[in-house]
Amino acid sequence: MSAAAPPTAAGTGVPAPVAGKAVGVSPLRRLFNELTRSTSGFIGLCLVLAILLVSLVGPLVVGTQVPGDAARAWEGPSAQHWLGLEGSGKDTLHLLVIGGQTVLMVGFLAASITTVIAVAIGALAGYFGGRFDALMLQLTDIVMTVPQIVLLAVVGAFYNLDSPVLLGVIIGILTWPVLMRSIRAQVLSLKEREFVEAAQLLDVGWVRIVFGEIVPNMASYILINFIIAVTNAIYAMVGLYLLGLAPQKGVNWGIMINDAWTKGAMFNPDAMPYIVAPVTMIVLLQLGLILLTRTLEEILNPRLRDR
Repeated sequence: MSAAAPPTAAGTGVPAPVAGKAVGVSPLRRLFNELTRSTSGFIGLCLVLAILLVSLVGPLVVGTQVPGDAARAWEGPSAQHWLGLEGSGKDTLHLLVIGGQTVLMVGFLAASITTVIAVAIGALAGYFGGRFDALMLQLTDIVMTVPQIVLLAVVGAFYNLDSPVLLGVIIGILTWPVLMRSIRAQVLSLKEREFVEAAQLLDVGWVRIVFGEIVPNMASYILINFIIAVTNAIYAMVGLYLLGLAPQKGVNWGIMINDAWTKGAMFNPDAMPYIVAPVTMIVLLQLGLILLTRTLEEILNPRLRDR
């Protein structure tokens, strides 16, 4: 008995599009459609985009120079200053707007470095195995044994971390081992697949096999872990500033929290917005990233999507 022929569009003989599959829609567009259909994914996307917009576009609107009047220190919220003034008489809302750039820069830069190192080393270690694999695993064990916050504190004691780029690079270099081990485990499974064996038979070279065949098949997994790395980098950065292990120069949410803590803002009702506002922004950003990560995992993981 022959298989049933696929349905055709009326009067054309051309196979009709399968229900639920958008024809001619790019993968990125389909991903966006799936995100907007999920309540948690849509909320997470809106939170992240809103904070990105405020932090990247806001300084262009309000300017990066914040005038201050020490005689008006710790004034409460008013129609002119919605979140009041801080200890130097500077507008808290203005500081909040321009303080997000550094946090986002460090978070995304550190996550990018972490992801690149982890994917490169993990993919090569999983593919080649042998002594190289054993050496990389030994290296990750050594780095993972040392608590990250302690290691960052030691690095901060020896180097002047007044540059957000330098801080992002250091956090990225110190936080790759966990993701590397996960990537290695994925590669150990993927390298036994038929498409890898076919590429090996064609003798296209290990660079093409690893980075042209294996790594692209982990794209969704890498994307999800990149977002997780952003959240971890932001926590690490804010922790360094809160503990006073990074120079209190410039303006960012971590410095605002440290400044509010050292000046006792929590004991002054009029100064409460100065400590609550940056904490709220960090919480909202992390919440948005977590919701986005969970929704992306449900969309991109077939086993979770079919539940």
